[in-house]
Amino acid sequence: MTVTSVEKDAESLTMTITAQFDAPAARVWQVWEDPRQLEQWWGPPTYPATVVEHDLTPGGSVTYFMTGTAGDTQHGWWRVSAVDAPRYLEFIDGFADADGNPNPDMPVMTTRVSLHAESDGTRMQITTTFPTAQAMEQLIAMGMDEGMAAAMGQIDSLFTTETV
Repeated sequence: MTVTSVEKDAESLTMTITAQFDAPAARVWQVWEDPRQLEQWWGPPTYPATVVEHDLTPGGSVTYFMTGTAGDTQHGWWRVSAVDAPRYLEFIDGFADADGNPNPDMPVMTTRVSLHAESDGTRMQITTTFPTAQAMEQLIAMGMDEGMAAAMGQIDSLFTTETV
């Protein structure tokens, strides 16, 4: 499997998922940069994503929804804080209603993505920082760790097929 570790640190209110890919960093970056590729892995296998808006520049936004097998949808948004392609991406990440408005009843997190070129490919780390211990507990209880790991497990297949 692509994911090599999932580390949860209650003291620092972080969850870090590390994955290893047999592809150069510039190619791994494309799975973030290209909305059609992002759709193929951002949601867990049972909740594939549809990207509605994708502006991966500082100050830009990404909006999306994930559709479950029963047709239910979960909406989300990012506000892009920093981009250093193909090495680093930072965004504020939250839940939304069907119109794309932030859901005030759900926590907002900071997500940092770093890509590290290595001799045998690329190591990707995604670190999520939660606003409170309660928020971290709530999202972990909802399965965020398993969902992210399952979603990231879909990335390898993008490197074996030609993506236009």
